[in-house]
Amino acid sequence: MNPEKRRKIFERLRAANPHPTTELHYGNVFQLLVAVVLSAQATDKGVNKATANLFKVAKKPRDILALGEAGLKDYIKTIGLFNSKAKNILAACAMLEEQHGGKVPRERDALEALPGVGRKTANVILNTAFGEPTIAVDTHIFRVANRIGLAPGKTPLEVEKKLLKAVADEFKQDAHHWLILLGRYVCVARKPKCPECPIADLCEYRAKTTLTI
Repeated sequence: MNPEKRRKIFERLRAANPHPTTELHYGNVFQLLVAVVLSAQATDKGVNKATANLFKVAKKPRDILALGEAGLKDYIKTIGLFNSKAKNILAACAMLEEQHGGKVPRERDALEALPGVGRKTANVILNTAFGEPTIAVDTHIFRVANRIGLAPGKTPLEVEKKLLKAVADEFKQDAHHWLILLGRYVCVARKPKCPECPIADLCEYRAKTTLTI
């Protein structure tokens, strides 16, 4: 895919949604971190349903530590892998209190050192909370980048590196959200909704779907 076509793709995505953001609900950076950790292999809708009550009592790491493992699990038990997520979140809260004064660090290395936080989660925090031009490659972005020819790669890290090179600087801040939303609602896994896609004529996917009557 040539640079001109990439630019047109993001110009259209920007025109359709000038100010995209995460669909996770949160009140501060710490709550965003918790929500993103919980969202692994879970839907944003399911996470929001669980955190609606959790975040009423948990605004800081020490609040979750006060709940304890059993207390935290009671709030998040509807979310997949809640047992391991609860342990990771409690361990991360302890580190935040002990090493960062209860604040979420802005440095990638410090973020990735937290239990339950990998590169993708760190990228989401850096981008959404701190305004860094990072691109977090989840399953949606990995699929879209490969399917449409935007930044094909065999691993999420390879796709991330290609996207960072291919996406113009003016689009990098929001590219992550645009691509996730495209993959979540239009360029879906089983049967992409090509007739509804704003970039269908720019996409290089050969097996485009058509309207059925």
